[in-house]
Amino acid sequence: MKVKALTRPTAAHQAPGSSVTRQPRNLDPALHPFERAREYTRALNATKLDRVFASPFIAQLGKGHVDGVYTMAKDPQSLERFASGSGDGVVKVWDLTSREEIFSTQAHEGIVKGLTWTKDKKLLTCASDKSIKLFDPYNASPKAPPQATYLGPTAFTSLTHHRTLPHFAASSSVITIYDLTRTSSTPLQTLNWPTSTDTITTLTLNQTETSILASCATDRSLILYDLRTSSPLFKTTLALASNALSWNPMEAFNLAVANEDHNIYIFDIRKMSRALNVLKDHVAAVMDVSFSPTGEDLVSASYDRTIRLWTHRAGGHSRDIYHTKRMQRVFSACFTPDSHYVLSGSDDGNVRLWRAKANARAGIKSARQRQKLEYDDALKERYKHMPEIRRISRHRRVPKQVKKAGEIKSEELKAVKRRVENERKHSRKGEVPRRAEREKMVLRTEV
Repeated sequence: MKVKALTRPTAAHQAPGSSVTRQPRNLDPALHPFERAREYTRALNATKLDRVFASPFIAQLGKGHVDGVYTMAKDPQSLERFASGSGDGVVKVWDLTSREEIFSTQAHEGIVKGLTWTKDKKLLTCASDKSIKLFDPYNASPKAPPQATYLGPTAFTSLTHHRTLPHFAASSSVITIYDLTRTSSTPLQTLNWPTSTDTITTLTLNQTETSILASCATDRSLILYDLRTSSPLFKTTLALASNALSWNPMEAFNLAVANEDHNIYIFDIRKMSRALNVLKDHVAAVMDVSFSPTGEDLVSASYDRTIRLWTHRAGGHSRDIYHTKRMQRVFSACFTPDSHYVLSGSDDGNVRLWRAKANARAGIKSARQRQKLEYDDALKERYKHMPEIRRISRHRRVPKQVKKAGEIKSEELKAVKRRVENERKHSRKGEVPRRAEREKMVLRTEV
């Protein structure tokens, strides 16, 4: 009689390097009546452990600056180099690997207002002393004079560099475009809104649609220009002035605007009459905003001494808030090029390094550990609507003055809503129109 037997290799029922035999698992739901209860418990424990191990602050870089840090710029050609400028005119270049400064120079007499890197790893700086200077931190000595100097009639306020061409734009009372390959300091183009004479406070070039430039001015305007036609496209006037701009690197038409009214507005430049989203949690003016390289997250720096992280498409509230006891007004913040860390510069002169995800760790993880973390993340996403998990995941300790200011601001907003509703209730129909929250800040749009 011939007998056929099923045979399987040892690796099919034993883990590598182990003599323990794996037991087959029957996935029939009828045999696992408490599966959801076990999953919920595991999701709750994972959420608690996230908060237990949340430790966002990593280190202060070097000894910082003597004066406040008001601007920062990442080198697009390097993962570990970035520059910072302070109020005493000193510019420093830092190495993130060693967390020490590798270049420091007295670049200007006044406050450094703008920094940007060129394609060939050189650094452009501008200040209120009406000058723009070009340095070579990788090759030149810190005591060496600048390689080029561009002078203007008024104080410069911001800088931005073209992604592919050797051109950069500087803002003052007008926007001037310079060519790095020319020896003269005569600008290639001069851009401005025909009827506006206000100072332009910030500007930025789109890194995807490279001919589009956005700028903000002291007259509360947000203006877009086209470098191909050397002319403005349109002008949007907001309720309050804006302090910073940031283009989404993955969605070329999306623009984040940091405003004085404590909010961040995300616009689609094809329809500027309405914001795509309003991010509101800060209790003071937002001084800086920056998208992550993935385009999924934002980081904002505020006058309320905190940094907040936001998820681009996850509502209008921040997912995390970072602060320390000694950190003062935060004027600049950005993601590192790998989007795993956040850099901040504050009025106390310190440059700080934070984790982009508070409970993340950079150590090498085994396959089993990675699988466990991914499974926990999936469970937290599945049960995030449960009240206990939602309460624990949202809870953050904030400074006393921020908490108090938030409570006062909440009461003020409720009073404004009550007043508007009372006016509408006691007026003729249509006399007090309803305006959506995403349209209230836009006063007018000009073409």
